[in-house]
Amino acid sequence: MKTQQAHPSRVVEEPAVLPMPEAPRPVQPRLGRSLFAGRGWLRLRIATDVVLLLMGVAAAVLGAPAEHESLRGGWLVWAFPPLVLLLMALSGMYRDTIQVRLAEGVARVLAATSLAAVTLIAGAALLEPSSEPAPLLARAWVFGSLYLVVGRLLLARGRRRARATRLVAQPTLIVGAGLIGARVERRLSRQPELGLLPVGYLDSDPPPDDMVPDREMPVLGAPSDLRRVVHETRAQHLVLGFSTAPDHLLLPLVRESEALGLQVSLVPRLFESVNVRVALDHLGGLPLFGLHTIDPKGWQFTVKYALDRVLSALLITLLAPVLASCALAVRLSSPGPILYRQRRIGRDGREFEMLKFRSMRERETRSDAPDNLLTLAVDTGPGGVEGRDRRTRVGALLRQTSLDELPQLFNVLRGEMSLIGPRPERPEFVDLFGERIERYQDRHRVKSGITGWAQVHGLRGKTSLRDRIEWDNYYIENWSLWLDLKILLRTFLVVFRRSE
Repeated sequence: MKTQQAHPSRVVEEPAVLPMPEAPRPVQPRLGRSLFAGRGWLRLRIATDVVLLLMGVAAAVLGAPAEHESLRGGWLVWAFPPLVLLLMALSGMYRDTIQVRLAEGVARVLAATSLAAVTLIAGAALLEPSSEPAPLLARAWVFGSLYLVVGRLLLARGRRRARATRLVAQPTLIVGAGLIGARVERRLSRQPELGLLPVGYLDSDPPPDDMVPDREMPVLGAPSDLRRVVHETRAQHLVLGFSTAPDHLLLPLVRESEALGLQVSLVPRLFESVNVRVALDHLGGLPLFGLHTIDPKGWQFTVKYALDRVLSALLITLLAPVLASCALAVRLSSPGPILYRQRRIGRDGREFEMLKFRSMRERETRSDAPDNLLTLAVDTGPGGVEGRDRRTRVGALLRQTSLDELPQLFNVLRGEMSLIGPRPERPEFVDLFGERIERYQDRHRVKSGITGWAQVHGLRGKTSLRDRIEWDNYYIENWSLWLDLKILLRTFLVVFRRSE
């Protein structure tokens, strides 16, 4: 029997099935697994929301002023919890998702409680014009919203931690063992908080290993072997990436996955152009995605850059004592200039001098990176301490707390940088990485930033360059003022944790 080889000159008679890894042993039931996965997670969220809403109404009723004594025991305020639960269910807040978005969850909770309170007040005005439920319902709205937000944040944090420690993880199969499938595997492996644990691939014609160097999990069989592979790996989730199988053969695979109880996710074609603004329409039974992109040279980014200059001027004024203290400390720490200037590449490939507080002895900062850095691994970015560590004590502290980056506020004020955006790189590395890394030059569509989406996800210094580029381009294509605000908040948290 001939086994499959991914070579165009050979006739493929039967797909190769690589040896199956040993099936995982049955997991003993544990409280964490039962609470943070499957139906247990749904029951926990509903039960918690019910208790918190009832506590909010009880606090509103028991704490009502004496002039509202007649309202205590009224039925209307007790209709608030079930109405909020109904609105939350209708908005999909009890639907299980891969990512846990805390900020988005808070906004949806506030929307549900606000709509419920307004609806009850309007209903009371129609049914009982003589009643005055607004003060009591307003108190129930305040307490109920506060309890729900805090409770859901704690639950989400608990589940995120359970996923990050692999206490809760769904064994996941990936259809398509090519570059996109390998990217899915790498992302799931490096982000355990998503709760998906890759166990292998399904592909009838997988590319050879040397064409997909990032692929670590084995190819367990063809898509037609789904039932057997699910039985042997206990898979619970299926991700459809790009495979050599025709699309019309994947539909039965989805149907079979649903029959086996698997959750199914899909990486869409042209995924680089799909952002959070995508709109779904239908032409009869044919789904049609409308792609709405952001123009980096449009009015939205014009507003962003204007706000950048205003905020940078305000921050320079507020942080003037900190800037002066850092400058004095650098001056006293060792001979040399206070500021370190380095050529970087910004928007549209323009070169500028990025400013930092000098953190190393003068002789270390007279030249750019050592020549041997040009031999960096294909997927490793430069950064951190390059060559021998010649930081001063003050410089080490400035780097640890990121205070050495504060002079870049003047770059923002001059219009050379933005508060938030992809980090700028040196000219020699821009040319090198532009040849090595796909879509590297796309990050120069916007101004470089002091902090960015990649940095708040830990991608700084000598980390994966491809991951960094992926996050940078995601930021550009999904940009919003709300996303900028989230990055600023996460930056403060990251800096605070690093400085502890």
